[in-house]
Parts: sequence; structure tokens; C-alpha cells
Amino acid sequence: MSITPEQAAHETREAVLRVPGRFMTDAATYARGAELGFEGADFYLAGRGGVLGEVAAPVVTAALVFFAPEVVEPAWERAGRVMPHTQAAREWAASLHEHARQHDTGQVDWSALATMLGRVVAFAPVAGAPLFAGWRTLGEPDDAPALALHRLNALRELRGALHGAAVLTVGLAPVEAIVVRTPKMVSTFGWTEAPPDPAPFNERWALAEARTDRMFGRHLGVLDGDERDALVDMLGTLAS
Repeated sequence: MSITPEQAAHETREAVLRVPGRFMTDAATYARGAELGFEGADFYLAGRGGVLGEVAAPVVTAALVFFAPEVVEPAWERAGRVMPHTQAAREWAASLHEHARQHDTGQVDWSALATMLGRVVAFAPVAGAPLFAGWRTLGEPDDAPALALHRLNALRELRGALHGAAVLTVGLAPVEAIVVRTPKMVSTFGWTEAPPDPAPFNERWALAEARTDRMFGRHLGVLDGDERDALVDMLGTLAS
């Protein structure tokens, strides 16, 4: 019996986050950002937020959900002095594509994966997912590994948006969700104060995760059962 869309969303959660996430934490990515003239993590923030266009910094904070305004807003202003934010998004995407090429170990059928991911990306509505909507407007690469990672990152932005909405609707503040999921990242997200104990938030965070799986699973329903099984297997291979 094939996996359901909601089960597939749950089973692919870590891969959707981790596989593009490796690019986002790769030293080569930040070396490229420095070559372009960006400071620290500004390439990350401008690269992700740049798909929104030349908007005011609070708009980017709203779209990123989990980052403190005190981190996003000065980084956005600094990045805009390096290059237009839309160009930063294109440079960010180009760096992701190069990362895919450099780390292609032939673990999966990249063409098949890119095709399946492309169907999900094309099918999913953009409501409530501005970074996903913006990423979807960027040009796609021709080679299969880069194309697959490009589309997987689109789904990372989609899932991230759905998760952000779920966290807020269960009554958690962004920093409270971070304390539960990745407490060591509190300062990375720019928060100077955070609750010391995640226990009061665990139940609501689990509810938010379940809601995220339910919402993201609806988008995986465009694939048939065998395709969902294959997607789970391939993404599991990449995440391991």
C-alpha cells in the first residue's frame, strides 16, 4: 500500500529542510557572498528575501517569520548597498546550482526527482507563501542535479511558510518554536532573550508540526502513490 500524501509530507520533512540547508551552511556559499561584497550572513538574508523585490525591510522580516527584526532589517539595508536585492536572489540561486553540481554523487535519479518536484512546485498555490512564490519566478537551470535542488529549495520555502503559519496559529511566538526545535540557534535567528525551558511549548509545537504535514501533504497529492513512495526514498537517500 502506497504512502498517503500526509505521510509523505512527514517522511520528507527532514530532507526538505536538510538537503537545501546544506547549501545554506556551506562555507563555500559564504565565501561566494564575500566575493560579491556581502558581510557575514547578509548573502543568506538577501538571497532568500531578494525574491520579494525591492521591498521595505519589515516585509522581509514578515516573510522569514522566525528571524528577529533586529537581524533582518540592518542586513537587508547593508545588502542593498552591495547590489539590488533581486540580483542577490539570482546570485543566491546560482550558488545553489553550483553547490548541486559540486556535490553530485549520483545517489539518485536526478532527472526523475526533478520531474516529480517540478510537478509539485507547479501545482502548489502560492497563498501565504511569498518566498515560495518569489523563488518560483526565478530561472531554472538545465542540468538535472541543479534543477532538482532548485525545485527542492522551492518546496523548502513552501513548507517553511506553511510551518510559520501553523506555529502562529497554535499560539506560539517564533522564538518559542525555536526553543523547542533548535534551541542552539536562538542567537543565530537574532533573538537576545528566549524562554529557558521548552516544556511549556512542546505540545503546541507538535500540533503545529502535524498541521504543517497536513497542509504540505495536500500539495504532494498531485503525485500518485508510487511517485510519493519514490520521492520519499530518493529524498531519504539524499538526507542520509
